[in-house]
Amino acid sequence: MTERTEAQHREKMKKVQAAHGRKIATKTVEKGLVIVHTGPGKGKTSAALGMAVRAIGHGMKVGVIQFVKGAMATGEKSVFDRFPDLIEFKPMGEGFTWDTQNRERDIEVARAAWDEVKRMIADPAYRMVVADELNIVLRYGYLPVEEVLEALAAKPAMTHVVITGRNAPQPLIDAADLVTEMTLVKHPFREQNVKAQPGIEF
Repeated sequence: MTERTEAQHREKMKKVQAAHGRKIATKTVEKGLVIVHTGPGKGKTSAALGMAVRAIGHGMKVGVIQFVKGAMATGEKSVFDRFPDLIEFKPMGEGFTWDTQNRERDIEVARAAWDEVKRMIADPAYRMVVADELNIVLRYGYLPVEEVLEALAAKPAMTHVVITGRNAPQPLIDAADLVTEMTLVKHPFREQNVKAQPGIEF
């Protein structure tokens, strides 16, 4: 890189830095967010649990309720069990609906898990609550979307709520502050017959 090119780069980056600084200066609101991770791609739960790790790193108390997972040992539970004062991690599911094959029982389990989520949301001691795969039980009609929206509207002002799962209902997307859709581009389960592996899927 020539001296002139380097000088041009520095000048360009100074302008970018100044513009970025002006933009940041206008962002003054601090609030608890409703965050939705949805879409057919992998990574919805992984991203939510990464946020949970980040939160406990800041000394924030976190609650995680899993609506579907629960029948298997996971790496995340082993990690979170080491921080009992900062995170309550409760896998309350009994497996995927095609495995349980019992709608009445699925609804009962979903209701018990949702009651725990509501308890955590209502308690201002929790700064973040993760409702993992709540979207799945909403899609199957195991819980009314309206009840979820009501609890979110009544949450403490600084509480973050993270909801994961495919097929997030539109009313939830509309109510959320941050929505990310994971897009499936490639997956080894489909293309290479690679099974779920420790450290990647669980």
